[in-house]
Amino acid sequence: MKKIIDNFLSEVNSRNKNEPEFMQAVSEIAETVIPYIIKNNIYYGQNVLLRMVEPERVISFRVAWIDDNEEIKVNRGYRVEMNSAIGPYKGGLRFHPSVNLSILKFLAFEQIFKNSLTTLPMGGGKGGSDFDPKGKTDTEVMRFCQSFMTELYRHIGPNRDIPAGDIGVGSREIGYLFGQYKRLKNEFTGVLTGKGVSWGGSLIRPEATGYGVVYFIENILNQKSDSIKGKRIVISGSGNVAQYAAEKAIKLGGKVLTLSDSSGFIYDKNGISSEKLSAVMKIKNVKRGRISDYLKLYPKSEFHKGQNPWKIKCDIALPCATQNELNENDAKTLFNNGCICLGEGANMPCTPEAITFFVNNKVSFAPGKASNAGGVAVSGLEMAQNSLRYNWSRKEVDEKLKNIMFEIHQSCLAYGKEKNYINYVKGANIAGFVKVADAMLAQGVV
Repeated sequence: MKKIIDNFLSEVNSRNKNEPEFMQAVSEIAETVIPYIIKNNIYYGQNVLLRMVEPERVISFRVAWIDDNEEIKVNRGYRVEMNSAIGPYKGGLRFHPSVNLSILKFLAFEQIFKNSLTTLPMGGGKGGSDFDPKGKTDTEVMRFCQSFMTELYRHIGPNRDIPAGDIGVGSREIGYLFGQYKRLKNEFTGVLTGKGVSWGGSLIRPEATGYGVVYFIENILNQKSDSIKGKRIVISGSGNVAQYAAEKAIKLGGKVLTLSDSSGFIYDKNGISSEKLSAVMKIKNVKRGRISDYLKLYPKSEFHKGQNPWKIKCDIALPCATQNELNENDAKTLFNNGCICLGEGANMPCTPEAITFFVNNKVSFAPGKASNAGGVAVSGLEMAQNSLRYNWSRKEVDEKLKNIMFEIHQSCLAYGKEKNYINYVKGANIAGFVKVADAMLAQGVV
């Protein structure tokens, strides 16, 4: 079996040299899915996984724009349309200096399985640019977004490819992108998700990823006749996902101890209450400040400069910052300090070694393609509302999100049960694969 997996990865690597993030994502899938393929004749010999790892289409383009000093700037734009077997391409746009083809291919590949798990008819895609919106004026961001969409618009559409927001692409950027698409196409369609509620957006969309992570963790604990109530929770990040994961965890009775950003993390031994979380949201969302500003309001808390929060004793860990932020040593520290459950809020925040350690030591580990699928799930619900020209209430959307996360958990159980342990990595990978693979086989070699 190891030889078969190694041969497969060697072939994929030969076509995708110098793309470590993409190969990391492919390796994690291959190790659990290939044994399943070999045991099931319907897939064996069809090279389904080999077809999945090859994007259906990769689009790269120049984005020229003019800053406030009338200097011409040039960035790169991308859209990776990975797989459309079960629906139109669906996945976010990321604006960040680190964006390159390897990262976008990894995100698009993960999106195939994540979207499949939601039970909604969405394929996998991802895109973005190495443009950095930080420090730019609203006018500069608008000019960039308009230039970006002037090229992208010809490749997307409500029945072809529906981008959403991601890192660096919030409500402001989505607004500018949508406005330019509407101008170019002369039509008002649901071509982007994450829109404002007054012009086609969905309630709960900003909260969806964070809420979904916590709902998934609650399902894991309920499986053990337990709950989040009273649990000590350590969270990394202080952006959208971390904020709303904290909000939902607090509402369910959990005790949130930490939040972080690139400068370090805060530790409040008394717990971050709803009132304190509102202060964090004001610091990060309104003042665009640093997480260390929390100490000015709550001086009894601690700030650990340049460190991550994984050394803090907890029952539940939620990495919600960025990829590969939690390594094997961090995993060992969490385990030794009593952590019983971890849910990935960010995309691939745990290194392969950390994941292996958690699984080998029977820590309940929820991979991002399952636990953070709430964001794209509500994006799918936004698409449905756009098609219906109708809006569901906040309560209705939240209930639908909760049900989707329950169904994702059930899918993971169906394929991840082992003796005295639920392997959620295996369960999520196989459940996501089966739906897409069946569609690909039905549609022939295309």
